[in-house]
Amino acid sequence: MLDADIEDNLALAGVCQAAALVQQLARKGTADNDAIEASLSSILVTDPETPQQVFGQLSNLQLGYSTLVSQLSDKQATKDTELTRYIASILGLERKLARKSKAMHELGDRISHVQRQLAHVDFQNPQIVSSLASIYSDVVSPLAPKIQVAGNPDYLSQPGTQHKVRAILLSGVRAAVMWRQMGGKRRNILFKRKQILSSAVKALRLIN
Repeated sequence: MLDADIEDNLALAGVCQAAALVQQLARKGTADNDAIEASLSSILVTDPETPQQVFGQLSNLQLGYSTLVSQLSDKQATKDTELTRYIASILGLERKLARKSKAMHELGDRISHVQRQLAHVDFQNPQIVSSLASIYSDVVSPLAPKIQVAGNPDYLSQPGTQHKVRAILLSGVRAAVMWRQMGGKRRNILFKRKQILSSAVKALRLIN
């Protein structure tokens, strides 16, 4: 069992992980495979018994917790304004989605369809990533101004990278939905910064 404070902010680490993966993919054309798999798998866990079940082992969120710690730390040098923008955009998208019951319903239907696809193909199959990317493009992205992803145009012009980036953004929105369900609010990041930071540091200690 995880401590309640770690559990409360597990999903916020999921949002941060999505932001960090998008940045890695956009800049290098590649990213931490285990973290990608954990984030994408989380989209398909729609009926978890515990919050941790959404991401599996705590170590699957190592990148997310490291990002959360560096973004909330007192050291100005560790903060990354691009990551802050991605995180804020993902949380903003979730708010728009929460107000649109039709979009939420369609999201559920489309995710169920991908769950059925998994009976026939492996999770690593490009078809799965492509299906998740199209859910983001069709259902979630139109709800707000497009998230401008900055990076190397050589990588960002490749369809495979584009699909991964969109699928990862969907995982970020999934994590944001879960964070809100567990009582998370954007203002907490400001007013409960020390508390969130200490839970993230504790989680990283457990991982290491």
